[in-house]
Amino acid sequence: MELTHAYDFEGRTLIDRDGEKIGTVDALYTDLEGGQPEWALVHTGLFGMKRSFVPIKDASASGEHVRVPVLKEQVNDAPKVDPQGELSEAEERQLFEHYGIAYTTEGSTTATGAPGGAATGGAGRAATDAPGRAATDAPERTAADASTGSDEAMTRAEEELHVGTAARERGRVRLRKYVVTEEVQKTVPVQREEVRVEREPITEANVEAATSGPDITESEHEVTLHEEEPVVEKRTVPKERVRLEKDTVTDEREVSEEVRKERIETERD
Repeated sequence: MELTHAYDFEGRTLIDRDGEKIGTVDALYTDLEGGQPEWALVHTGLFGMKRSFVPIKDASASGEHVRVPVLKEQVNDAPKVDPQGELSEAEERQLFEHYGIAYTTEGSTTATGAPGGAATGGAGRAATDAPGRAATDAPERTAADASTGSDEAMTRAEEELHVGTAARERGRVRLRKYVVTEEVQKTVPVQREEVRVEREPITEANVEAATSGPDITESEHEVTLHEEEPVVEKRTVPKERVRLEKDTVTDEREVSEEVRKERIETERD
C-alpha cells in the first residue's frame, strides 16, 4: 500500500512504532494556517468508544496500516480533549508536551517562531470531498453544521454504554511437594524369659532319679534366657493422588462510566 496523501489515513488502522494496534482513524485535524495534516482523531479502547488525538507528522505506511512513531501507552494516557470544533493553542500545546514534541517549527507544523517563543495558529478538523483534496479547498465545517441536517430538522445524538468482558490472567497456582519429619510413637509388646527356682521334695516317684549320681559331688547347671526387642522398619506407601482442577465462578460487578447526551430546546425571539 502506498499512501500518497495524509487524507488516505482516514478509516485505516493506526499502529504504534512497535506494531501494536492503537485504533481506527476517524478524522484528521489540519493546521489552519498551513493546511497541513497535524493530528489524527483515533477510536481507541476496548470497544472503540474512546477518541484520542495522535500526531501524524511522521506517519508512514505499514502494509494496510498506518504507523506512527509513538507508543500505544502514550495514546491511552493522552490528555482528554473535546474533539468538537478546533483545537485551541493551549490544548495543542498540552498534546505536544504529552508526546514529547517541542512546540516549535522543528517539532510542529503549526507552531511558528523561535524555540520558546509564542506559537500561532491551531489545528482544525480536515474537511475533504475526495482523496488528495486539501483541507483549505473545502468549506470550513463547524460543530453547528454537524448537528443540523440538510433540512430544517436537527439531529440529536447521545452516547450509549456498551459493556463486555475481556479475559486476563488473574494469578497462577502450582502444586509443590516437600518433605516434613514427624515423630511417630507406637507401643509394641515384647517377651523375655526369667528364672525362678522350683524345689520338690523326694518321694518314692523321684527317689531313683535323685540318687542316680554320686553321693557327694560339685556341679553346676546353666540355663539360657531369651527376650524380644522392638525392630523398626520403614517402607514407602502411596497414600493419595493430588491434582489441580479449575472451576468457573460467576460474579456480578457494577461498571459506571459517564455518557454524553444531546438535548434540544426551543428558543423564541
